[in-house]
Amino acid sequence: MNIKYRLILMNFLQFFVWGAWLLTIGAYWFQTKQWSGTDFGAIFSTMGIASLFMPAIAGIVADRWVNAERLYGIFHIAGAVLLFILPTVGDPSTFFWLMLLNMVFYMPTIALAISVSYSTLNSRKMDIVKDYPPIRVWGTVGFIVALWVVSLAGFETSAAQFYVASIASLFLGLYAFTLPKCPPLGKGHKKTLVHALGLNAFSLFKNPQMALFFVSAMLLGASLQLTNAYGDTFLHDFANFPEFKDLIAVKYPAIIMSISQISETLFILAIPFFLKRFGIKKVILFAMIAWVLRFGLFAFGDPGPGLWMIILSCIIYGMAFDFYNISGSLFVEMNSPHTIRSSAQGLFMLMTNGLGAFFGS
Repeated sequence: MNIKYRLILMNFLQFFVWGAWLLTIGAYWFQTKQWSGTDFGAIFSTMGIASLFMPAIAGIVADRWVNAERLYGIFHIAGAVLLFILPTVGDPSTFFWLMLLNMVFYMPTIALAISVSYSTLNSRKMDIVKDYPPIRVWGTVGFIVALWVVSLAGFETSAAQFYVASIASLFLGLYAFTLPKCPPLGKGHKKTLVHALGLNAFSLFKNPQMALFFVSAMLLGASLQLTNAYGDTFLHDFANFPEFKDLIAVKYPAIIMSISQISETLFILAIPFFLKRFGIKKVILFAMIAWVLRFGLFAFGDPGPGLWMIILSCIIYGMAFDFYNISGSLFVEMNSPHTIRSSAQGLFMLMTNGLGAFFGS
């Protein structure tokens, strides 16, 4: 199979696993289990807690000792087991600890998927700025497909969403062992303790431009959690009002929310043009402006006359998310020494999905 198609399948499954439950777990939590909002905030904080240390640790291991694709596969197989167990849990406390363990294995796979993609493309002398976005867009397609499968199958408020994610995660974990080898590039270098632990990735903060980038990543990571955690159940709650109860946006909120990911697919493909036309700084500025519009429109929208605001908010999300996260990963790749690139991607994940997600939750 063509290497691009192999990476496309990897990215598709990577985000299918997440999309199967990320936006609908709130509906399951509040509508079916009727557990508290405080406990739910703790559930979403597991992404942040896990991202505080696991992406960086995984990056260190991939840079020093274990092939990135093998580590990637091991994590997904472990995650599949935990996702399969989640539906059997009957109390929020146990659910929290199992979800935290699941996130410990899942969150580093996002950065590892990027590292595997970049390593594979670079080894074949391909242009990552040109060739990676069309590959990564299939990750968003996977997220969308998972959302639609869960919504149309009637699993939005059901524990079955976790079984869907578990099956996909197991398949991806096994598939990872067939991917091209991505050996540790920092293996043969002389190591101090700092280098051995991969902490030299934090040296990137000495560069004012990189420091500003990482701080901004943390703030935007906090913003991202709001609609991810509560958007779907927010629309579900409109069923309590007779005038909104039978509207499509209330019956199938996950499909409405998936417009955000559909928008992502278009903006991902536009990234190479915008980067070459405007440069990384202006592209990131566009993303920040888009985040303001995203939340402003969502706040004033509703499933009835204000549905256009929610839909427009979802469309704008594509620019807000892609222009920072995808362009950001490219920025980190191009401005990091090759021996710490996996660690640098892990640091990027720590700031967005670690500190950012924790504060946002």
